[in-house]
Amino acid sequence: MDQSTLNIIIGVGMTLIISSGGIDLSAGAIVALSGVVMAVAMHFWFLSVAASIIMGMAVGLIVGLINGSLIALFLLNPFIVTLASMSAIRGLTLIITKGIPISSFPEGFTWFGSGEVGIFPVPVVIATLVAILGAFVLNNTKLGYYTLALGGNEEALRLCGVSTVTFKIIVYMLGALTAALAGLVLTARLNSADPTAGYMMELDAIATVVLGGTCIKGGRGSIGGTVLAGLLLAVLHNGLTIHGIASYYQQLTTGVIILATVLVTELKSRTSGD
Repeated sequence: MDQSTLNIIIGVGMTLIISSGGIDLSAGAIVALSGVVMAVAMHFWFLSVAASIIMGMAVGLIVGLINGSLIALFLLNPFIVTLASMSAIRGLTLIITKGIPISSFPEGFTWFGSGEVGIFPVPVVIATLVAILGAFVLNNTKLGYYTLALGGNEEALRLCGVSTVTFKIIVYMLGALTAALAGLVLTARLNSADPTAGYMMELDAIATVVLGGTCIKGGRGSIGGTVLAGLLLAVLHNGLTIHGIASYYQQLTTGVIILATVLVTELKSRTSGD
């Protein structure tokens, strides 16, 4: 459970984005940037842990706002926008740190990565709360209904008088916020803000979301499925590691499983459509 937390946290936000018919390739870069911003705030600006965390979350929201605005207002392709955003954020993170990790944080900060609440690690508690909140939003709120509608038929939603621009921007902001939260957990766990952190995390999250049953074309999403897929992939990786299987074989196995899942889902969808 502890090993799957980062993937699940980012996956919840990615589920909302993909359900709306979008994609976000900048999630891993946001993980790194938020961690670096929190580290700089504590080390060089001498801000409190709480203020530093708020700054890290704010950075995530700002990036989500920029991505969502470019996509919704200028009708740009989400893949291209977030790909460019990923590159820009990675560069900015390296510029801020000059490529050198920032380490050693107060105990109140590292608690978010290695502390415990009762018998449960704090990251597990955070991931559980994020998943519960995400499931509630997607299944029981107007935002969730409109998110699925955006992915199903955006034009029909717009003709109903709904501000599709506003809700699309909100979805990207929430996705970026979950990535920033994952940045908090990862930085606190490692007790180090690495400018290269979060590498490939966005692809792992997308794979988890698709494996969990969310339609890659949008219109259908499952937070519960994302959580189960995250746990399944963590168990798979742990099992292969315990049996001494090299990491590149693990990547191959994960890729094959995801491809098979997408293929079966697509064939099933076409059969149902016929």
